[in-house]
Amino acid sequence: MSDRRYGLWLVGACGGVGTTIALGLAALGKKLTDTTSLVTELPLFEGVSLVQPGQFVVGGHEIREAGFRQTASEMHERAGVFHESLLAACSDTLEAWEKNLRPGTLLACGETIAKLSDRPGINLAETPAAAIERIKADLLAFKKEHNLDDVVVLSVASTEPPFPTGPEHQSLALLEPLLSRANNPVLPASSLYAYAALDLGLPYVNFTPCLGATMPALEELAIKRGTVIAGKDGKTGETLMKTVLAPMFHHRNWRILSWVGHNIFGNRDGVVLDDPRNKAAKVGHKDAVVSSIVGYKPNTLVSIEYIPSMDDWKTAWNHIHFQGFLGTKMILQFIWQGCDSLLAAPLAIDLARMALLARSRKETGVLSHLSCFFKGPQGCTENDFFKQFIMLEEYVTTCRDC
Repeated sequence: MSDRRYGLWLVGACGGVGTTIALGLAALGKKLTDTTSLVTELPLFEGVSLVQPGQFVVGGHEIREAGFRQTASEMHERAGVFHESLLAACSDTLEAWEKNLRPGTLLACGETIAKLSDRPGINLAETPAAAIERIKADLLAFKKEHNLDDVVVLSVASTEPPFPTGPEHQSLALLEPLLSRANNPVLPASSLYAYAALDLGLPYVNFTPCLGATMPALEELAIKRGTVIAGKDGKTGETLMKTVLAPMFHHRNWRILSWVGHNIFGNRDGVVLDDPRNKAAKVGHKDAVVSSIVGYKPNTLVSIEYIPSMDDWKTAWNHIHFQGFLGTKMILQFIWQGCDSLLAAPLAIDLARMALLARSRKETGVLSHLSCFFKGPQGCTENDFFKQFIMLEEYVTTCRDC
């Protein structure tokens, strides 16, 4: 496998997460950093044939007139992340990968995201079918130009408003005739990228809360084209803590009375989530996990607020009010502060490697064993992090033994 080359196509390429993925792969490929935070570098994965960071070529779709080097420099200046020496050493690779960027689509992406667009070549009037064909052409050209063995499409774009689904999303036979409809698009932007990738037989990973491939019609398409899906909404910070702590309350038979989480951050994702329509998609996943783990519905509240000065440093304060023996009420509080993009990027790299591993094993459909990476895992109702991780361990063991 060492002589093969693989593409990682990022939707929302030059956002904080996409840029950190590109910089991380460049640094790992040059052996300028260690593998801390990569789940796929745990001893669990010894003996498993995974694509190495240096085998990846990066490209992607972007709606803003930005590049990896510009965004990385901005993150360094505003958030204090990345060493200047690392940025300088990886500049040549990032510059080469910037040549692989193409204009994305604004079709049904939501008003707040559309306002961010300033990239030349954005087509404002295309139908879903036309957008899908254009995206497919970009992916095929990328694969051909770099002589790639496979390409993973990974969505790290901004959060769209919730998109309602109906009977037309339940099967390909009902969905396909509606793709040429000029008005009232049948799919949001995230699902257009997913459709294009899957129709080409490429693996698709949704790291966002957007609809993406989360519908029976696109799951059907993945199986029909012999490829895989993973998603959705990467689990990186506060929700990760919830899925770790909630099992403790459950196993100690403490009753959670209320769980309040308040989140503040200030990056571009914060700008988008400042719109209540976009925020609704994010809050839904963050608020659902505790109830699913403990088996009842405590009083819960999740808030997300845009505070510009925080930039990429996401801070979450949680207040947990619970009842113990003899009706005694007690409190647990925690504060989580992490650099949002630096938490997300290594997991996204893990997911790309795992998707390609599944491809090498001729798997199709939803990769439910990757549920520990997601807030709203597709193909799995389990949210207990430890049970989810056992699913991953069992899967990796079969890969190592074969």
